[in-house]
Amino acid sequence: MKTKIFFSNNQDKYEITPELKRLLAKAVHRTLRSESFPCDAEVSLSFVDNEEIHELNLEHRGIDRPTDVLSFPILDGDEDTGDVDMNFGAVLLGDIIISVERALEQAEEYGHSIERELAFLSVHSVLHLLGYDHEKSLEEEKTMFKKQEDVLVSIGLKRG
Repeated sequence: MKTKIFFSNNQDKYEITPELKRLLAKAVHRTLRSESFPCDAEVSLSFVDNEEIHELNLEHRGIDRPTDVLSFPILDGDEDTGDVDMNFGAVLLGDIIISVERALEQAEEYGHSIERELAFLSVHSVLHLLGYDHEKSLEEEKTMFKKQEDVLVSIGLKRG
């Protein structure tokens, strides 16, 4: 399985280095592998500021504030990716939009690095792209939390 990530940076609060991109690509790939995703995959990962994510939240979710991340899945959860004809290339999973401003605030709040916070938000969002929803139930929230931590530990970003 190959994973292609299309990065875009629309913020100037934090430098998005090639090393950071490699780390986030590894987090995304490891998440898909941990979920036994059967196909090559493509994901769009955009970095924005609080103003832009606030506008997107208001437009798409009716939420009048900036949040840390938004996920826009392409798959609706009913597709059987096992039947995808790979002659047409990779499966486009969707878009991830991260507020780097909020990520910086949360990294400080939780006492860990911005790299860990951005990796966490990336893993969290990939799980959303695959159909997980922590707002459905406490059980789903626990499942997502465990999966996120397992992936982060596997790439060397354990807590504390």
